[in-house]
Amino acid sequence: MGQHHLPGNPPIPLILRRSAQAKRISLRVSSLDGRVTLTLPRRVPEREALAFAAEKEDWLRHHLARQGAAEAVGPGTLLPVEGFPRQVVAGTRRGVRLLPDRIEVAGTAPGPRLAAWLRELARDRLSAACDRHSAALGLPYARITLRDTRSRWGSCTQDGALMFSWRLIMAAPEVLDYVAAHEVAHLAEMNHSPDFWNVVTQLYGDYAPARAWLRREGNALHRYRFDP
Repeated sequence: MGQHHLPGNPPIPLILRRSAQAKRISLRVSSLDGRVTLTLPRRVPEREALAFAAEKEDWLRHHLARQGAAEAVGPGTLLPVEGFPRQVVAGTRRGVRLLPDRIEVAGTAPGPRLAAWLRELARDRLSAACDRHSAALGLPYARITLRDTRSRWGSCTQDGALMFSWRLIMAAPEVLDYVAAHEVAHLAEMNHSPDFWNVVTQLYGDYAPARAWLRREGNALHRYRFDP
């Protein structure tokens, strides 16, 4: 089990996973990060599963091309910040400097430093949005946590703890604000009933465009890799 590659140009990384519940070999391409998982029943040999993946190579490459390849953030990367693409360039000052058309970052491996800076910017913007929506609703939240989640943009627990993906800072401010309003609305309605959506509308207004953008374009925010 573990990591394998389907040969080609470029090779396709495959994650092999055995499942006692699986009845047949299956392939899944994650819509969030493009990872390819090859699942096989307990007694099926690995070579048979890899042959199955090879037969589906055209299908795999088609789906991966539609999603766009992962991009390691470095000098020259066009990285969206608050909805605007900015080119990552080497800076002469310490830290990160945001300009209208570029982001200046000192050093030759800016990924980790940029990720930390984006996370703090996201915390600032999300805290301000949640404070505003919470005050309008008249219900306090307990705390805000930021993570690099792949399955959801935000969540709210029964005790009022809010969690958000820090990658929302790469989306336009109105999209970030919608997700903040969405999660704060759960303080009043822990469901997705019509009453819940009425609260979202009360806090945010017409949420349909922001919600549609996330469904259509949000996955692209996961393609940026900030590893050194």
